[in-house]
Amino acid sequence: MIPIKVTQKSYSTPAVTIVLIVINLLVFLNEFWLELVDPYSLNHFMAQYSLRPAYFHIENVITSMFVHATWMHVLGNMLFLWVFGDNVEDILGHGKFLLFYLLCGVAAAMTQVLIDPTSRVPMVGASGAIAGVMGAYLVKFPHSRVVMLTWFILIFTFDLPAWAMLIYWFLMQVFGGFGSITADTAQGGTAFMAHVGGFVAGIVLINLLGARQRYWRRRDLTW
Repeated sequence: MIPIKVTQKSYSTPAVTIVLIVINLLVFLNEFWLELVDPYSLNHFMAQYSLRPAYFHIENVITSMFVHATWMHVLGNMLFLWVFGDNVEDILGHGKFLLFYLLCGVAAAMTQVLIDPTSRVPMVGASGAIAGVMGAYLVKFPHSRVVMLTWFILIFTFDLPAWAMLIYWFLMQVFGGFGSITADTAQGGTAFMAHVGGFVAGIVLINLLGARQRYWRRRDLTW
């Protein structure tokens, strides 16, 4: 099942969300080009900008948020960011949303580092920060409807409450995270605990940062 849109109306252009999507796609296009030209250069790029807990460098907490492993990885993450990001950016405003996004990404990365500090496996991807966006969405728009795309012989869509979809997603990350703690992760895999950390950070930060007054005035006028 893949979320493709939400019913919650947005009252402003999600400029930061769009810029983040563009940056992530451009970085991945650079990775794709490096792989075509010289795979060794791609390996060097990944080693330089990914986050490896055993070789921790503080700058990689940020750079790893813009690096992805595959086309499916980056496109999946950008879809989730597009679906949920505009409403959260709308309620926070552009500047606070960027700060919120980066802080959620930092919280997600540090959660994974604390859980597995000796790991040499590169951590990449925006999913921890996007998990924070989803946590914020759960708090602010629990009754919005999420349109899901799925397939079983035929492709079809259905919708369900945001709270149900997001809580289900979060529980899957928690169960996956507990399983990954005891599993052999030397070959890599999904950083489930980063998702958990980002999601919880989003719930906390959306309450700390609060909605901009202009959002509420505009919404009241529209309603």
